[in-house]
Parts: sequence; structure tokens; C-alpha cells
Amino acid sequence: MVKLSVIVPFYNVQQYAPDTLKSLRANAREDFEFILVDDCSRDGTPDILARAERELPGAVYVRHEQNGGLATARNTGIDRARGEYVTFLDGDDWLASGYYPRLVAAIEELGCDFLRTDHVQCTARARSVHRVPHGRRNTVLDPRQAILPADRSTSVDYAFAWAGVYHRRLLERGLLHFTDGLRTAEDRPWIWKLHREAESFAVVNLLGVYYRRGVASSLTQIGDVRQLDFIRAFDQVVADTARDPEADRLLPKAVRTYCAIISHHLGSIERFEPAVAKKLKSMSAAALRRMPQDVLDEALDSMDLTRATKLRRLRRRPAPAGAAA
Repeated sequence: MVKLSVIVPFYNVQQYAPDTLKSLRANAREDFEFILVDDCSRDGTPDILARAERELPGAVYVRHEQNGGLATARNTGIDRARGEYVTFLDGDDWLASGYYPRLVAAIEELGCDFLRTDHVQCTARARSVHRVPHGRRNTVLDPRQAILPADRSTSVDYAFAWAGVYHRRLLERGLLHFTDGLRTAEDRPWIWKLHREAESFAVVNLLGVYYRRGVASSLTQIGDVRQLDFIRAFDQVVADTARDPEADRLLPKAVRTYCAIISHHLGSIERFEPAVAKKLKSMSAAALRRMPQDVLDEALDSMDLTRATKLRRLRRRPAPAGAAA
């Protein structure tokens, strides 16, 4: 029986894939499988993965004939997964040796639906530890209670799918799949869904994932129209939360986070192509008008004056035809 399924999407990462695969080998176990999903790469990545299928214990190689984005690639892996537990890794990141056996041992000891872990962010030669924004560790908790408070960073703001491990019962309940086709912010509706609908989770002091920032091919570094999928992602967060029985309690957090992300993108608008920057403004204005306006007013009142003023001005911006997300 497969104990752990590791889903690893790759797209045009021939420079980094060998390090990723080497770290997987250092985590191999006879009851682990590594599902390597190539999302129609155009560089040497497919050849590297084809070789890994032969040489890496537990490797399963799947290739997309069309590029579908990270969410779709992860869903392909989820559909192939046979493990009692599921986790994720991106094709340009890497792991500490022996990390996955320790991760599995941690969730088995606690017996919860999912675990969250800290990670190491790597930018060029700089290294920094990023921690789950939740104080209680090694204790099984109700994930719904970790969504709030609205005015502080919480577990739903730490949306990295690879920073944790997930029991198969979540897959069987329909909670592990991502929104198909999202090319950025795909983790956001996903982590909110987990925290609203799973029954138990825990945070543990376990470091082992090395997250590579500043990769030239990463969407976080590219100012094209795919970046605007964050609007579709957060529209889903707000819409799903609005249907929740505790919508009155949870919506302020969803709306305030959405506003903060819009403000973040507007603050670095110069990195976008001119046409995309214009579309960012019009789509963000439309998104603000779609939000529950009473909840939005409260969220803006709670933000600093500079951001709140900018967002209020944006909300009043005339909506050109075709500006909706």
C-alpha cells in the first residue's frame, strides 16, 4: 500500500529540476510515490523527467499535451494519487533529506486531517524561515477557528499547498482538488475550503521545504495577464464564504484579504505590461463593486489611510464595457 503520494508539477524548469529530483531521491521510501507532472514544457524538462521515471524509486511520469497551469497540473496528480496521505512540491523547489518520513510520522502521531509546516524561502543566496502564522503547535485544532481574526495574518493567509500534508479522506470528500485553470493564487480558494470544511488540523515545528523565489519563469516574476487570475481566485473565496453558515463572521476576513491583495498588486503596477496594468485597475474596480458593500466599508475603515483611500478611489472609477473579471 502507498503511504504517501507526492505531486510535483514541472514547467520549463530544466535548470532546477535536477536539484528537485535529487531531493526527492533523498526522501524515497518503498511506500512513497512521486507523481511527476510535466505541464507541456518546451525546454529540456521532459527528458529529465523521463529519465527520472527510470531512475527515481516510486516515480510516476505524466505529461500534459497542452499547458494548463499549476492548478490543473496538481489536479492531474491528485487523480493519479494512491497514497494514504498526499503532499505537493513545485518543480523548482527542493527538500531536506529525510523530510517526508518525518512529515508522515508527525501526521500519523496527531491523527488529524491535515498538517501545516514552516518553510525556508530562498532568494538568490539569502535564506529566511517563514512560519505558519498560528501560535499553537503540535495540538489538534478546529481549522475553522484558525481563519480569524480578520485584522491579523492567520493560517488561511499562509496558502502554500506544499507546506503540509493531507489525509486521503480529504480527497474523498472533494476538498483537495484545485480550481481548474487558475494560473496564480490557486492556493487561496483551496486553503479557505480546507479551513472551512475539514474537521481537524495541526501546525508542527518541522522544516524541510526550500521555496525558491525570484525564478525568472515564475508567474510571480512575470507581469502578464495570467497574474490577474488572483481576481478570479478571490472572487471564489468571497462567493464560497458568503454561502457558509457563518458568513457574517468569516466574510470580513475574506474581503479584507482581497483588498490587501488588490492593494499589493497596485503598489507594484509598474512590473505589469501597460495593457495588463490598465486591465488590473478596471478589473480591481469591478471586483470592489462586487463585494458585499457593507463588509467592504468595514474592511476599508480598518485599513491604513493610504491603502483605504486608494481603494475607495478605485471603487468610484467608472466601469468600462468588458471590465468584469
